[in-house]
Amino acid sequence: MAISKTEIFESAPIPKSALALSLPAVLSSLVMIIYNLADTFFVGMLNDPVQNSAVTLAAPLLLAFNAVNNLFGVGSSSLMSRSLGKQDFESVKKSCAFGFWCAVFCGILFSVLCKIFSFPLLELLGADEITFSATKDYVFYTVICGAVPSITSMVTAYLFRAEGSSVHASIGLTGGCVLNIILDPFFILPAETIPFGLGMGAAGAGFATLIANIFSCIYFLVVIFIKRGKTFVCVNPKYFCFDKKIVSEVCGVGIPASIQNLLNVVGMTLFNNLTAASGEIAVAAMGIAQKVNQIPFYVALGVSQGIMPLIGYNFACGNIKRMKKALVFTMSVTAVFLSFVTLGYFAFSENIIGFFMKNSDIIELGGVFLRGFSLAMVFLAVDFIGVGVYQACGMGKLSLFFAIARKIILEIPFILILYSRFSVFGLPYSQFLAELILSAAAVIVLIKLFRKLENKNSDLMGI
Repeated sequence: MAISKTEIFESAPIPKSALALSLPAVLSSLVMIIYNLADTFFVGMLNDPVQNSAVTLAAPLLLAFNAVNNLFGVGSSSLMSRSLGKQDFESVKKSCAFGFWCAVFCGILFSVLCKIFSFPLLELLGADEITFSATKDYVFYTVICGAVPSITSMVTAYLFRAEGSSVHASIGLTGGCVLNIILDPFFILPAETIPFGLGMGAAGAGFATLIANIFSCIYFLVVIFIKRGKTFVCVNPKYFCFDKKIVSEVCGVGIPASIQNLLNVVGMTLFNNLTAASGEIAVAAMGIAQKVNQIPFYVALGVSQGIMPLIGYNFACGNIKRMKKALVFTMSVTAVFLSFVTLGYFAFSENIIGFFMKNSDIIELGGVFLRGFSLAMVFLAVDFIGVGVYQACGMGKLSLFFAIARKIILEIPFILILYSRFSVFGLPYSQFLAELILSAAAVIVLIKLFRKLENKNSDLMGI
């Protein structure tokens, strides 16, 4: 028997509600991982470190999309869930339309600025005379042409999740990723390797990504049109406004989330520039290890995104007990799963890297990098889910504090210290040290937060 959205938020058993909301988000995240790995796999089949380096060097620019995604996706979806909990349907529509149309505008602005400043931007990313051309071609398709469909599709997925329609959000994103995986070999590989292959290399990976994101955008718009009147996801321009309450609520959560991703871009750019100093082999090895390590990141991201509507809805309703149960269950299951993934990465790191590129130097170096990255998995998940709770509850200042602490106070200093002591071999351990501290801080803050909320509820009930 199908479970209704109201039951998911208010009365269904926590494991059932968490599964209904998080599983589609996690599955779509896993498909996105497969798509990212497919890019790496097919580009790796060229056995050209320059092409692999192009995809790695452009990664911070693609990560910058998440700054816009989080500003309007996380910000608008958080307000939507809390407004649904209060039965304030007018705010639901306004926050949704505000997030969607701002995402479209920012996507256009992003593309124009990257086109105008492409040369200094690529140099800043670490591209040199060897990797510049390949990186430029990849950025042309993924960023200059692809910013609007990429950003708009991700923000719209957030909006669907906010009303409990995780399945539609997952279908839209998953469908695009599957299409990308199908197209990758035809665009990346030459005709000598695969029939009808265009041999575009890294540029082909970017072109396939562009087509996939356009598909996802079209899917979401079609669903909104078909379900009009039956969905809270609203992109009608008449509801778009700069209402003070809407703007302040969306930006109050979205700006800290956006700053968090901008700081991630700074950190990754520094990381890649330090790695690039060791040559194309090191960049390719680091790029593959980073892509493989995205599995735990996207699992934590999917769980966090999936559980946010449940947390936000019950926070607005004042059902702190259900909110707390949802958090404890989600964090426990995720931590156990990622512990097993960490053990697997440690045991089979070289085998995993070797699957993507048959180069002994890259396999050996990539194995070292992957083991270093894997240590942060469990701690990253605890920290990430904790930040998701702050965002869902509209606590932008707390999420901003953790964003600044993660990069400015901890990870970037650790990157510089470890690089100075151990060269490129120390870089992967910077995230582990930062997340170890942050996860402990997240648990302490969450315990205090729930005590405060429970005491407030007791006072309201006259206990």
